Amino acid sequence: MRVAIAGAGAVGRSIAQELLENGHEVLLIDKNPRAIKVEMVPRAEWLLADACEIAALDDAALERCQVVVASSGDDKVNLVVSLLAKTEYGVPRVVARINHPKNEWLFNESWGVDVAVSTPRLLSALVEEAVSVGDLVRLMTFRQGEANLVELTLPEDAPLGGERVGSVTWPRDTALVAILREGRVLVPSADDTLEPGDELMFVASQDVEDELAELLNAR
Repeated sequence: MRVAIAGAGAVGRSIAQELLENGHEVLLIDKNPRAIKVEMVPRAEWLLADACEIAALDDAALERCQVVVASSGDDKVNLVVSLLAKTEYGVPRVVARINHPKNEWLFNESWGVDVAVSTPRLLSALVEEAVSVGDLVRLMTFRQGEANLVELTLPEDAPLGGERVGSVTWPRDTALVAILREGRVLVPSADDTLEPGDELMFVASQDVEDELAELLNAR
């Protein structure tokens, strides 16, 4: 997979290193000469250019990319890069970094964003996830407002404890995608049972989150 990353700061370089280790092709783009630190990610391609300019994206051959990551420290830049990647080059998947929570509402499909990652929101969600049992915690939003990755740790007295996954009638637009149990990640099958203390990971639409939380915590 070919991935272009707009923004070659610490965040962009870290993403690039992870992707390269997983066998992907990576192009890092930044207009700041001081950000071009080829020695730090030598296996990546580098381009000194303004990712908000069509000519630069032409040089980057963005149409050959399966993913574009807008990872700069400027939300305006990330929005412009996302919009150009989606509308001008038809990139299948666009991931954008949100630096300031007040701008979160802008990062949706209208601006070409498929997945928006808000560092403050993610950190607060992880704090909640670490201390909450029985509370539904939203970890990530896919296509703003359409689907969320949510987590809930099943309480000791949960009515679904011991139930088979396949016997539970989940709310519409809900999928149980993983069970975290005693340090293991389980891909749930219909015959797996739900146990108190399990961390359950769901992809669910926002409008059924309350229904899902009620089902898992019903008294």
